[in-house]
Amino acid sequence: MNDHGLRYFDDYAPGATYECGSVSVEEANIIAFAKEFDPQPFHVDPVAAAAGPFGGLIASGWQTTSMMMRLLVERFVSPESGLGAAGVDEIRWPKPVRPGDTLHVRASVLEARRSKSKPDRGIVRSLAEVTNQHDETVLRMTAINFVLLRNPDG
Repeated sequence: MNDHGLRYFDDYAPGATYECGSVSVEEANIIAFAKEFDPQPFHVDPVAAAAGPFGGLIASGWQTTSMMMRLLVERFVSPESGLGAAGVDEIRWPKPVRPGDTLHVRASVLEARRSKSKPDRGIVRSLAEVTNQHDETVLRMTAINFVLLRNPDG
């Protein structure tokens, strides 16, 4: 359920920052996600992971991205006006996510401009950042979304 209220293109002002909540990461969830979508040893096997390049089990970056997306949809992307995304310019996972981490999601509007070809919408470029409980960045992503204007004729 979306709990941020009704939001349109006009409400996404450049420089605005939105706190989007947090999520805790559990070992069982890391393993279950990885077994289905990213079955590398350091995601699915705690014993192999301990001897691997990260010194222990870590979440797939795609799982971290999925957890972030859930919170963005709940607290940043408005279902009333969101028209989907054109894509992602960049995504980075600078630190691994480990079992027991608590992740915090923040979205910042970098740019908001009206569409030249479709006057009922605008294009919002945002930076999504995920930090762990130590305030270390574990994910950074720049996304481009299409968003309806509140009143395209006004």
